[in-house]
Amino acid sequence: MLVNCIAYQDGRKLADIPTREISDYLAKPDCFVWVALKDPEPVELDEMREEFDLHELAVEDARVGHQRPKIEEYGDSLFAVIQLIEMVDHELNVGEIDVFVGKNYVLSVRNRSQRNFVGVRDRCEREPHLLKQGSAFVLYALMDAVVDRYFPIIDTLESDLEDIEDQIFKQGSARANTEHLYNLKRKVMVMKHAVFPLMEAVGKLYGGRVPQICVNTQEYFRDVYDHLYRLNSSIDALRETIASAMQVNLAIVTIEENEVTKRLAAWAGMFAVPTAFFGLWGMNFKHMPELDWYYGYPFALFLVAAVLMFLYWRFKKSGWL
Repeated sequence: MLVNCIAYQDGRKLADIPTREISDYLAKPDCFVWVALKDPEPVELDEMREEFDLHELAVEDARVGHQRPKIEEYGDSLFAVIQLIEMVDHELNVGEIDVFVGKNYVLSVRNRSQRNFVGVRDRCEREPHLLKQGSAFVLYALMDAVVDRYFPIIDTLESDLEDIEDQIFKQGSARANTEHLYNLKRKVMVMKHAVFPLMEAVGKLYGGRVPQICVNTQEYFRDVYDHLYRLNSSIDALRETIASAMQVNLAIVTIEENEVTKRLAAWAGMFAVPTAFFGLWGMNFKHMPELDWYYGYPFALFLVAAVLMFLYWRFKKSGWL
């Protein structure tokens, strides 16, 4: 659906306009149009393609969705794909915003996301001296807003990792910790897939052969790149810490299994003693010296009990029991 369609001139809002008048305002000097769509129907995208003369391949990417973050040039225009990530019920919801940027227009298409960009538009309208730079500044403002929303998610993931680390050395929590670590690793990879490709793409907007649209806004895109670089570093640190936590957790599992094995071995050794004695005295020989001794039976029981007590003491002292 259409969220808004507004024309600007010299950095100031002219009016909310119907979509059929977009081409009229595009023809005016120092004027650009900013259109925002949310989960648009194919017919709406086709209408925008005709009004802005968008490249068919870029429109197809926006129509299909689920694209890798990227920034592509189509003649004098840019097409940017940015992933929108939201924490919903402690799970990550991955949406997408596709931004078409031309010399005198910006078209943002938001899919699978409930968070809007009203604050971005308000911010731009409060800074007409910056909005006067045109569509490139709007692209920067949208990117900056999306990237800023990544930071609280990273903070949440770091807090989750700290909670898991506090549980690692608690006995009996190894299986639950393993599940939590793998779930956290999956979330971190979602963030990695959103941040790293976008960081590479934004790097082309302020250094080297910069697209003509972005010539006057290179410093702003460099700021976005710095934020993405920080995010990417935090994600890499999270991945390394998770990998270390998994190794520690598996080591603890092995230690716990060894403890169980030692206990079983100790009890098996203790049961082997009476088995050996009773097996010896249970042999069916007619002449056995113990059979004629009056105290033979009590002595046999005492001897077995004494050996068992000695073995129990030794195993207890060595930590096997």
